[in-house]
Amino acid sequence: RKARQAKARLIAPRPVAGPLRPQVRCPTIRYHTKVRAGRGFTLEELKAAGIHKKTARTIGISVDSRRRNRSTESLQSNVQRLKEYRSKLILFPRKASAPKKGDSTEEELKMATQLAGPVMPIKTV
Repeated sequence: RKARQAKARLIAPRPVAGPLRPQVRCPTIRYHTKVRAGRGFTLEELKAAGIHKKTARTIGISVDSRRRNRSTESLQSNVQRLKEYRSKLILFPRKASAPKKGDSTEEELKMATQLAGPVMPIKTV
C-alpha cells in the first residue's frame, strides 16, 4: 500500500493506472463478443485523430505499431476515444513562464487532480 501511494505521489498529476488503452475485441469464437482494453492504439487510429505517434506517448496514450485495424467500427470507436481523451486532457506547460500552444490555461491547471482509477474505463454493452 505504501509503495503504491509513494508511486502516485512521484508521478502526480499523471494518472496512477498508466496510459490510455484502446478498446479491442477478444480473439476466438468463445470470447469475440467481449470488449476489453488492448495494448496500444494503431498508427492509423492516431493519424485519424490527428495525433503524432511520438507526441502520443508523451501525453499518456499507449501506442502499438504492430496492431492492425481489421474493421472500420473498431477504428471509429478508438478514434472517438482518442478525441474525447484529448478534449479532457489538461496539459501542463514545461515552462510556467512561457506556455506554448496547446497547453492548458491557468484556471484549468488549478482544477487538475490525479486520477486514481483506469483512464476512461471501457464500458461493457
